[in-house]
Amino acid sequence: MKQFFKSSLLVLSIILPLLTSAQDKPTINARISGKVIDSKTNEPLIGAAVQIKGTTNGSTTDANGDFSLITGQKLPFSVIVSFVGYVKKEVVISSDKATIKLDEDVSQLADVVVSSRRRQEAVQDIPIPITVIRGTTAEDAGAFNVNRLKELVPTVQLYASNARNTTLNIRGLGSTFGLTNDGIDPGVGFYVDGVYYARPAATALDFVDIERVEVLRGPQGTLFGKNTTAGAFNITTREASFTPTASFELSYGNYGYIQAKASLSGPINKHLAARISFSGTQRDGLFYNVKTQQRINDINNLGLRGQLLYTPSDNVKVTIIGDYTDQKPNGYGWPVAGVVTTKRAAYRQFNAIIADLGYKIPYNSAFDRVLDLDTPSKADNSLGGVSANADIKIGNGTLTSTSAWRYWKWTPLNDRDYTGLPIFTISSGNSAHDQWSQEFRYSGKVSSNLSGVIGLFGLWQDLKSDPVQTEEAGSAQWRFAQSSTSALWKTPGLFDNFGIRTTNRIQSTSLAAFAQVDWAINEKLHVLPGLRYNYDKKTANYSRVTYGGLQTTDPALVALKNLVYTNQAFDTEVSESNLSGQLTLQYKASKNINAYGTYAISYKPVGINIGGLPTANGQVLIDLAKVKPEAVTHYELGIKTRPTSNSFLNVVLFNDDIKDYQTQVQTPEPGVNRGYLANAEKVRVRGVEVEGNIRLTNFTFNGSVAYTDGKYVSFTNAPVPLEEVGGTTAFKDVSGGDLPGISKWSGSFGAEATQKGGFFGLKGNYFVAADIYFRSKFSSSPSPSQYLNIDGYSLLNGRLGFRASNGVSIYVWGRNLANTNYYEQLLAAPGSAGQYAGIIGDPRTYGVTLRYSF
Repeated sequence: MKQFFKSSLLVLSIILPLLTSAQDKPTINARISGKVIDSKTNEPLIGAAVQIKGTTNGSTTDANGDFSLITGQKLPFSVIVSFVGYVKKEVVISSDKATIKLDEDVSQLADVVVSSRRRQEAVQDIPIPITVIRGTTAEDAGAFNVNRLKELVPTVQLYASNARNTTLNIRGLGSTFGLTNDGIDPGVGFYVDGVYYARPAATALDFVDIERVEVLRGPQGTLFGKNTTAGAFNITTREASFTPTASFELSYGNYGYIQAKASLSGPINKHLAARISFSGTQRDGLFYNVKTQQRINDINNLGLRGQLLYTPSDNVKVTIIGDYTDQKPNGYGWPVAGVVTTKRAAYRQFNAIIADLGYKIPYNSAFDRVLDLDTPSKADNSLGGVSANADIKIGNGTLTSTSAWRYWKWTPLNDRDYTGLPIFTISSGNSAHDQWSQEFRYSGKVSSNLSGVIGLFGLWQDLKSDPVQTEEAGSAQWRFAQSSTSALWKTPGLFDNFGIRTTNRIQSTSLAAFAQVDWAINEKLHVLPGLRYNYDKKTANYSRVTYGGLQTTDPALVALKNLVYTNQAFDTEVSESNLSGQLTLQYKASKNINAYGTYAISYKPVGINIGGLPTANGQVLIDLAKVKPEAVTHYELGIKTRPTSNSFLNVVLFNDDIKDYQTQVQTPEPGVNRGYLANAEKVRVRGVEVEGNIRLTNFTFNGSVAYTDGKYVSFTNAPVPLEEVGGTTAFKDVSGGDLPGISKWSGSFGAEATQKGGFFGLKGNYFVAADIYFRSKFSSSPSPSQYLNIDGYSLLNGRLGFRASNGVSIYVWGRNLANTNYYEQLLAAPGSAGQYAGIIGDPRTYGVTLRYSF
């Protein structure tokens, strides 16, 4: 993989000059000259870019602000003039001498245009709490995936022990916290160019050629194909262009970090344009495994994306996109972060067990970044697909068809006990997933005061083991499984290589019809009702078979083996349909004040437990196979304001009441591979969000703060937390306890200052920027635990560099500059012996980035 990555860089360095030289050269016919000046001061702008529209023929202004063009085009024609810190301008040249005035881009804060409501509109005008991250902003901040992006949007929570076991939440809702169970759907929609990505592993993708990321908060089921009870990520990539463009970026950093990005776009003929993009990221592992003498938790990613844009007429636009991502890190492993004393007998405590086995953890702190894992790590993650999108203008609106196929292939190998002892020696949940989706949508105006969107959506998924999933115990398992003082536990070879091979398959069908109307009663008051019908069906087949260990017919020894792993099989099918919707009132008091209130009812689909079911008295608890759908009742009040022309300030209050909340819980049974799903009777999440931005002449400041309070209103039959395992009961009433993964306070603040100047003959702007992200403490256990809580922390990032007017940028950057040690998640080890692992955030990283675009 590394060799391929390096070869790709070499190929790019070879083809770039070839592609550049291959552009059509203009016929020499005329010389056009002119000057570019500041519209207020009339001072010349040195280094401004002047390009003839629709061509690559261009020039830059000299020390006097003058430019000269040699062209074969006849006058008049258009040129595009740009300069860092000024508004880009298109000017018609009608004589051989021209003076072009540019306005500084500081007089007002430009409207951000989004497509979340299926039409182009300014984000401050729509009655939805939405945060927009421009592609260039994300690139500058080093947010090359969702995990990095969460530092810019404090109401987003993402937790991942690897690509598969990923939780993506907004306001604490969306996915179950902890290890992923494939039998449920996420509540946060993840869309890229209109295509829904069904698997949580999609959030591990590196962003490739991103135009913007729109993060919508709250239910959006009347706007999007797949139901979204908590919000949506709506990602738009840069589309193919009929004007030749290109961008190249190369970054180097500590820990062997290297990232290369490239994108080329241009016309094939007058109706067909193409774009191809590449991204590659590598970084050495941040942890050293003393057992295998290798560094792990590294990055080794490759992404490719290609698209064709076909415009046979002004009323038709067809886009074909194909993408491929391959991630092959040297696995993921996590150190033991602590040990809890459970309510089990003294001989069943973790420290007593490892003392009997003569083992000692070879590090003093998880932040030593040392591991002792006897199983080699692996986390191969491959995703890709093809989509076809057609936009056809009909009447006063647009009919859109989006067809897509996507795949996901997951090949892991994990050490689930987090130690160097052979306890759980193999954990390999190999999976393969295919999805097919189709959406038809019409959006537009019905009359002068009535507009809206109506659509149909279908999603078909097939997720199965590839070909089997394996869990295997080792020779030390007997001591961890030991539940009595019987000498039979010490029987030689009883649990050696004892495991289960599982085949499972879950086939899902999701169908929906949705509509939303925007009725302008008058210029100020709008009513926006929406309606959605869902139908979901899931069919699951599960079978696991034990193998290995001591082959014996002795009933007493067989009974001991059955305490670790047993055969289990079940087939089940569930289906559910429901009707949901929303009502929004919007009042635009003025062009600078936009207030709204929303009431919504939404549903998260019915689920199936597909990771193994708990047992009681030797019987499989088949009733736990079905997981009820979540019912969400949502209230929201918001106001979007522009206090001045160069600032905005938005505030939103929300309350969500959830019935039958789908939660992931752990069980002491090792055979229930990744925990199981349960329904909490009632949950409530409420809070306040404030975000703002102000732009001055040479200074920009942005900030957002969120207060979020998430509680179990009623969860009377929750599994006990780790410290209470082995007590008189296996369940507990945790009503009133905190929901996992939610900080009461979180926020993000950023600032950037610029100053005009020169750098090795280039004219442009110097800049210095910093941003800080913080969050207060939060629970890291589905059942609240006094030990599995994570302290609050803050992260400081910064960058310093130069942006030239000709498209060249160079800057140095640093992340986690204070080198803060912090946990992102705490995970109890299977078997509930008392040890738990810590998923640790990255240490201080720094590097340099060089970027060029035209």
